[in-house]
Amino acid sequence: MEWIFNPWPWYVGGLLLALILFLLLFFGKSFGMSSNLRTLCTICGAGKNTEFFKFDWKTQQWNLLVAAGAIIGGWIAANFLSTDPSVLIHEDTIAKLNQLNIKSAGTAYLPEELFGLDNFLKPKIFASLAFGGLLVGFGARYAGGCTSGHAISGLSNLQLVSLYAVIGFFIGGLFMNHFLLPYIL
Repeated sequence: MEWIFNPWPWYVGGLLLALILFLLLFFGKSFGMSSNLRTLCTICGAGKNTEFFKFDWKTQQWNLLVAAGAIIGGWIAANFLSTDPSVLIHEDTIAKLNQLNIKSAGTAYLPEELFGLDNFLKPKIFASLAFGGLLVGFGARYAGGCTSGHAISGLSNLQLVSLYAVIGFFIGGLFMNHFLLPYIL
């Protein structure tokens, strides 16, 4: 039973992910998390006001189950299957994050300095999260899918547009991390 509580090798996760993608491809489905927002908005009645939300959401309920499973599985893994909450990151990265006043770097997956509940009351952080969420939502819709949809499902289906999207995601992430984030923090 000890194997459950220790990190699994990367190749086990890779094989399981490949198996899931093969099954999705076999059944004519594509994986992605951002489509769940459209489904949830449709369930809540957004189709009365916007044509984009007028579709049979019941065809996407399997994807809602995937999202719920990811949330529940992450919570179970973090609370019951993890023996050490620290994150193995390089000492140089920890030093750089400490310079940005993130003192819990390497000790937790979600640094309290950024993700603590009291931070949502700080206007600068709240505005950054809200604006970032808006940009991510717009970008995912504009790109025709999110990072998981393009990087996992789209690339495994050899879609050239997904390769372009993933390159754009990485360039945007690098730009944000190296040029914008130090000014925000």
